[in-house]
Amino acid sequence: MSEKELRSEAITLPDEQSTGENTEVKASEIPLRKRLLDLMLVNLKIGSTSFGAPTAHVAMMEREYVHKHKWVTPQHFLDLLSAANIIPGPNASETCYHVGYVHAGYPGLLVAGISFILPAIISALILAWVYMRYGALPEMVGLFYFLNPLVLAIVLDSTFRLAKSSYTNWKQIPLFIAIIVAKIFGVDEVVILLGAGLVMILVHFIQKGFPKKGPPAMMLFILPIAELIEKHLPTVKNIFLYFLRTGTVLFGSSMVLFGLIQDDIINRFGWLSMQQLTDAIAIGQITPGPVLASSTYVGFLAAGLDGSFFDGLKGGLAATAGVFLPSFVIVALTAPIVKKMRESELASAFLSGVNVATVALILMVSITLAQNGVVDVWTALLALGGLVALIFLKVPPWVLVLSGLAMGALKIFVF
Repeated sequence: MSEKELRSEAITLPDEQSTGENTEVKASEIPLRKRLLDLMLVNLKIGSTSFGAPTAHVAMMEREYVHKHKWVTPQHFLDLLSAANIIPGPNASETCYHVGYVHAGYPGLLVAGISFILPAIISALILAWVYMRYGALPEMVGLFYFLNPLVLAIVLDSTFRLAKSSYTNWKQIPLFIAIIVAKIFGVDEVVILLGAGLVMILVHFIQKGFPKKGPPAMMLFILPIAELIEKHLPTVKNIFLYFLRTGTVLFGSSMVLFGLIQDDIINRFGWLSMQQLTDAIAIGQITPGPVLASSTYVGFLAAGLDGSFFDGLKGGLAATAGVFLPSFVIVALTAPIVKKMRESELASAFLSGVNVATVALILMVSITLAQNGVVDVWTALLALGGLVALIFLKVPPWVLVLSGLAMGALKIFVF
């Protein structure tokens, strides 16, 4: 590293650290009740107006947490997102828990998390009841036609913002290219994230040698769950245990859920048919909040199809508690060490690599969203218009989401 770069680093790092500290000092001066109320209202808004892929939820969180309320700095937010990516559980939800902890401690973690997932749970329960009663869901193609390109615009805007905070030197560019190639060849996302972090540690060793101060211990929490499901019947106990086990091995996007449960739910246990599971995937896309709330829908149908509404309600809540509980526990255990990891040179190098991988993976998801959402010239113009509205007019993402839903409703019920 040149003398000029060393001077730049010496100037920049204290500023970033000072910014983060100032944020925490301001938070500590606000009464806890006020902080918890703010977390509840902001995360209820995000959970009620964020649709589709987890990247769309992260995009709205980034705007609310970083730019509007300034609860965390851009770099700290990216560190929290990276930490969420390398532990089991839904990464968008875990990012929300982390920010809640930063702003208001463990009470903030619980309030932020519950507020974010509550709208999705309520929506999934209502739609599961409609499905159980009428046997089908309303036609939703019109909603997706308008909603998907607008969600794409939100994700692209967030990717650009995160990239500005993450890509700070030329050494990250070759890593970015390697990550894109690895993703194209189907390398697992967890392997990519951990590999990127290890590469940046190696670069750190090559440049500076071993750090004088050792890094804090990396903590891995494994929640082994014995096979306690009896006779595979969809009882409340069995549904809870199955989704608790699933939640402990789910990494990254909540869409991974369906790959994990498909064979068990359909063939092994026989709780749902393939069509019913396919409808559950649709539920995850059209309901606000985390896609993982589709487990609520699955649990409701598994217990309620051959029972009553209250059987379905208990099954839905059991699935919800089971699948989300591991992420709450793991974040509660790891949240206190994220700041220490940032203070360690070695851990900072690791997180810088994971940050690069996180942005690259979000970009690849954006490409998939574009392939699915931009189907003609009108959806292309809609995506471009949404991006312009976000960047130049500073329109909040939830306005785009509600606009897409309104246009879709007109297409379904009027035209």
